[in-house]
Amino acid sequence: MDINFLAVGRLKGPEQELCDRYLARIGSMGRSLGIGKCSLDVINEARAGSVSLRKKQESDALLKKITDKSVLVALDENGKSLRSQKFARQIAEFRDRGAPGLVFVLGGPDGHGEGILQRAELTLSLSDMTMPHGLARAVLAEQVYRALTILGNHPYHRD
Repeated sequence: MDINFLAVGRLKGPEQELCDRYLARIGSMGRSLGIGKCSLDVINEARAGSVSLRKKQESDALLKKITDKSVLVALDENGKSLRSQKFARQIAEFRDRGAPGLVFVLGGPDGHGEGILQRAELTLSLSDMTMPHGLARAVLAEQVYRALTILGNHPYHRD
């Protein structure tokens, strides 16, 4: 199963460097766990005049990048909050049922359009607190890496 991060908006600087570091770790750790390539794909923020139209345009653009058989996990402030162990089990469940891809989608500043939320198999919240998109991207990448270390019995995660 490949893991892909789809995000709205480009990053620069320390947040991107941190995200890249965890994406590389996911790629290295994942091989022994049945995880193929790990990638990040970014689309530009929509420039429409209304929030609803921006969300729809971004949602449509993101959905075009997701294959039909991939599992979509949408990051959303109203999503489920999972402890690291449960998150690891969820990733293992997606892998074990033969999903060819696992796609984590981070929306733009206005959030996700209905198309993404309806297509998502899991809607996930990283925190009850609001955080900048760059930090959310890095936190998500770290949590996916942490989940893989849990699955691989690596000492990175400590209870």
